[in-house]
Amino acid sequence: MAELQARWHQGIAEIPETAWDGLLEAAGPQALPFYRWRWLRQLEASGSIAPRQGWQPLHLGLWRGGELIAVAPLYLKGHSYGEFVFDQSFAQLAGQLGLRYYPKLVGMSPVSPVQGYRFLIAPGEDPAAITALLLELIDRFCAEQGILSCNFLYVDPAWQPLAETAGCAAWVNQQSQWSNPGHSDFQGYLASFNANQRRNIKRERKAVAAAGLAVEPLVGEAIAPELVGRMHDFYEQHCARWGPWGSKYLSEAFFEALATDPELRRHLVLFSAHRGDPAEPVAMSLCVRGGDHLWGRYWGSDVEIDCLHFEVCYYAPIDWAIANGIRHFDPGAGGSHKRRRGFVAQPRVSLHRWSDRRFGAILQGWLPGANAEMAREIEAINAELPFTAAYDPPHAPAFRPESAA
Repeated sequence: MAELQARWHQGIAEIPETAWDGLLEAAGPQALPFYRWRWLRQLEASGSIAPRQGWQPLHLGLWRGGELIAVAPLYLKGHSYGEFVFDQSFAQLAGQLGLRYYPKLVGMSPVSPVQGYRFLIAPGEDPAAITALLLELIDRFCAEQGILSCNFLYVDPAWQPLAETAGCAAWVNQQSQWSNPGHSDFQGYLASFNANQRRNIKRERKAVAAAGLAVEPLVGEAIAPELVGRMHDFYEQHCARWGPWGSKYLSEAFFEALATDPELRRHLVLFSAHRGDPAEPVAMSLCVRGGDHLWGRYWGSDVEIDCLHFEVCYYAPIDWAIANGIRHFDPGAGGSHKRRRGFVAQPRVSLHRWSDRRFGAILQGWLPGANAEMAREIEAINAELPFTAAYDPPHAPAFRPESAA
């Protein structure tokens, strides 16, 4: 049997597309679009994810001869932007201890807070042994390079136990998600709310219709390339409104790749708000579809119309999701207003390793209390959701804080 070789790749182009996607698809039927080779390659090739933006691709591949048997998607980062797991307090602690927090290693699909990160491992390999080996290689690299921390964000719950057994520490945060318990149409979704919130949602949808707007979904190959370019304009305008907090990460070249690459475009769903012609939108949202999941990513508008954001980003996607057999809709990070529209607070776990023992010991001592507090917060949020007394919304199993101790 050929000996295993570990290689650090400073760009995903160094790894064949078929080898990477083969490992991704072997992980299960719900292969995330955000981890496909072409998605990650276009992030790099477009300059959206690049060293000058504080993201250095540094994927760790494990090879047997010429065969890729495992890969850890990783980035060396000079800041904490675009992660949506806010570790700035960790950076402050490092400074107080006289340690350098940046650069750090991060495992995620860049600027995409979607649950599902894992090491990609070939069938027939021992996933526990390969996970432990890759973590050992990462630890060695961090020690040699003076890197304080390695962080895996929005991890796949099925992979999480393997990484925790190998010494990763779990930190629990939260995110909103809508799941379909079996609604056959939008009226079924409405029926899950109490009477007051049903009236509010109907009023919000009517406000958009009263403004003369219709919202139409455009899917995959039905999306004209120029509409993807128009989506970039909306995205850029929306980010500009927020000034330095605008979180503009993606370049125009990335949107051009979405428009011209059929493999990428087939995952797109655009919701066009228009006055008669969906090809001439006044507002639009961009969603990504994979398996029975839908993810809301970006939106923008040329007009200020009451409740338009709710319609384009929540109600129209939920309506479309029900009609197309989508079971889960993740609307994106942030926004307590999502809860009023049927999105349930869900635990999301990130996993961490630290090369400095003193630093790690402090955080290991803090995490159990922080995770217990987050579990209580999630429970309190979901207890206040505006559903009927008889409706129990689909939600993730309660996180047991002691599992992260």
